[in-house]
Formats: sequence, structure tokens, C-alpha cells
Amino acid sequence: MSLGHKLQQEQPALSDATSMNTAQFSSVKSVSVRNAHVDDITQLVALENASFESDRLSQRRFMHWLKATNSHRVFMVATEGANVLGYGLVIMRKGTRLARLYSIAVSSTAQGMGVGKKLLLALEQKTLEQDKLFMRLEVATNNTGAIKLYESLGYRTFGTYANYYQGSIDALRMQKPIRQSLSLQTLPEYPWYQQTTEFTCGPSSLMMAMANLKGELDMSQSLELDIWRQATTIFMTSGHGGCHPIGLALAAHHLGFEITAYVNTKAPLFIDGVRSEHKKHIMQAVDRQFLQQAQASGINIIYTDPDLKALQSGLENGAAVISLISTYQLDGKKIPHWVTVTHIDEDCLYLHDPDPDDLHPQPMDCQHIPIAREDFFSMSAFGKSKLRTALLIYKK
Repeated sequence: MSLGHKLQQEQPALSDATSMNTAQFSSVKSVSVRNAHVDDITQLVALENASFESDRLSQRRFMHWLKATNSHRVFMVATEGANVLGYGLVIMRKGTRLARLYSIAVSSTAQGMGVGKKLLLALEQKTLEQDKLFMRLEVATNNTGAIKLYESLGYRTFGTYANYYQGSIDALRMQKPIRQSLSLQTLPEYPWYQQTTEFTCGPSSLMMAMANLKGELDMSQSLELDIWRQATTIFMTSGHGGCHPIGLALAAHHLGFEITAYVNTKAPLFIDGVRSEHKKHIMQAVDRQFLQQAQASGINIIYTDPDLKALQSGLENGAAVISLISTYQLDGKKIPHWVTVTHIDEDCLYLHDPDPDDLHPQPMDCQHIPIAREDFFSMSAFGKSKLRTALLIYKK
């Protein structure tokens, strides 16, 4: 049974390469679930080849995940004796409380016996032990057996991918809060946009926020670059400049929105990482221009930390919110990065990240990313000066 991200062949048969003795399997009570290890590789590859028509994990990829640290994945197998009846692979998003069920498969000899359910519950428990709050997955819309199982275990659909699988078959996007004390979250409908350059996270986050307030807004590269030209700091360490919060506020104001900007310092921003005195001088001039233009435009600037209470109050009063974070907890790099805050509840903030990375290339991995409230405080401080800044955007 294919439960995860891939389509399975009709009535697959186990390869002769597997050591499974089908006559030995009796019931789910005799099945154990344990961590996968390197000695399972032959049976894993055989099960994969028997289960999926395309997008198979190769032996090399299996070895990669078998050798990966627990902080990057949960990899478990369901066994009866020495026989591998199924496997499940969960991958983690660093710096968040989100995990993704990447692939799960059960041998045809064990289907309909509850092995998939037992394996998935074990995966959830191990994932919870890694301090993750939510499990996400995608499943083909015609895989009714898998969908029924997921729904029975508390997963719910919050979106779709068109033509996701071979044969132009759509995929459902599903999520479950795996901490049992959490109530099932209701994720808001919220537009997502992928930045088209490495330096336009600010415009992309702002466009998502504005589109949420004004559905007819055309999120396009043309608008993305227009906003960047209005909001750029000119320089940013090396390469193209990033976006100043007041520059983004001015861009949104020019597009007809009202803005409240939180900045916890009156000092010029982002110059700590720039060595050239000439570049620093230019950035200071840009900073002054932004502030003068903001004052002339009547933009409200509050010089204090944008704490959770302020952000949550803004959301409850109809604002869209974008925040600057440091990417260190996500990718180990100390880079300023703009994200959109889509929702806040008693446990988490949820972020739309406009920039998929190599480990998390799917759009679903970048949408409504849960960040524990206690984690966001450190994530939302950038640089030696601990810059904290956020914008509350209101529809006029």
C-alpha cells in the first residue's frame, strides 16, 4: 500500500530479491516497529521497487537517510521476524516544529491488516519525541484507502496540488497536530508566492500579505521587482541589497495600504555587516530618506520590539503581518529574511516562507510553517544589534 508521496503499481508483487516469506505473516499483533538500519537496505530496495512505478528511492538515497542523524529524519520499519513488511520516512524542517511524511509503503502481503496504521502511529510518536508539533503529507486524490486511513487518524486536508503525480493526478495536502493535547488547527486560506530572486524575500512576503487583504492583487515578478527597487537598502554585505522595513512600508503605502511599522532601534539598519565606509555612508543616506518619506506619508513607526502580543492583536484586528527573521535556526546561515505571519494561536506562529530550500523544495513545506511561540523570540532577532522589526499592513 502506497500511503505517501508516490503512486503505487496496481497489485504489486514482491520481487524475488526480497527475503519475505509471505506464508509466515499472520496478523498485525505479530508485527514490530523499530528504527531502520543499514542491514535493512536489501529489503527496503526490493519493497520500494515492488511498491512504486516511479519516483522511487534509490539504494543510494536509502543509504543517505539511513545514515542521517535523528534530527533530520525518522526512519522506521515494520517487521515480522526478519522480514520487512513496510517502511516509513519522515523528514524534519530545521528550526521549526514541522515534519513531513516523505514516503511510506507496506508490502502487498500485509495490506489490509493494520500494518500501515501501526507504522504511522509509531512514526508520529518518534516525530513527537523530536519536538515536532505537526506532521504533513501529500496523497493522490484517487488513493482512497490511504486518504481514509489518514482521516481516521486525525489528518485533514488543507489544500491541493494540481497534476502532482504521474498521469496528471492531483494530490491532497494533509496535516495533523501530533501533540495529542493540541486541538486540531484551522489553517486560514492564505496566498503563497515563491520569490524569483535570492534578494526579494521582502517584496514576496509583502505581496502575500497584501494579496491576503486584497484578493485581486496580481502577485507577479514585475510587482516583486518594483517593490524591491522602492525598498532596497542598496547594499547588503555582498551582492544585491535587501529590503529595509520602512522601504517596504512605503511601497505598501504607495499601493494603497495603511502601515504600522515596528522597529526596535532608531539607528541605521543593516550596516553592521558592511565593511566599506563608503557603502555604510550610502546606506545611512538611504535610511534617512526612508524615514523622511515615511514621516511625510504619515506612516506610523513604533520604536519598540514587535512582541507577540502586538502581532497577534494586529492579526485579530484585520492586519496582515510580515516579520524579519534570522535564518540561522532554519539553515545555519545568519541571513536576514522576510516572512509572512499567517496565524498565531496559543502554541505557535505560522509562517509563509517565500524561499524553498534544497531540503524542503515543495511549496507545502513553506506554507503555514509552525514555529513555537517560545522559539520565535530568538528567531526574530537579527545581527549583533538584535534588530527586531515587523510590519502590520491594513486595507484602507
